[in-house]
Amino acid sequence: LDPAAQPLNEEEMARLALGLRTRLQNDAGNVEGWLMLGRTGMVLGNAGTATGAYANAYRLDPKNRDAALGYAEALTRSSDPEDNRRGGELLRQLVSRDHTDIRVLSLYAFNAFEQQRFGEAVAAWEMMLKLLPA
Repeated sequence: LDPAAQPLNEEEMARLALGLRTRLQNDAGNVEGWLMLGRTGMVLGNAGTATGAYANAYRLDPKNRDAALGYAEALTRSSDPEDNRRGGELLRQLVSRDHTDIRVLSLYAFNAFEQQRFGEAVAAWEMMLKLLPA
């Protein structure tokens, strides 16, 4: 990828997503492809695409941090309370594996706050504060 290239517009992103989806039909074991489709779905605001793509990436490689975090984020943004619960559980697992990852802690704190688990949210924010440079 060329860092000096112009960013894609929404139509180009939609074409990229369609191309990725088509390619993944023939290469369903491509974790990186599913991650890219998940990110593209998030950018386009297409929750179904993002959640499905991240779910596939996570199913293929549950130890992949990007797959787990992307899937958790997509689930926590869902309007379905069961998705939110599953996303929160996945975030708890990620925090227990690595409590020094600011991105994981941030999403965990936000999810806990949204679920009215204020003690957990405060604890995560306090962990984040300890990790920030003085």
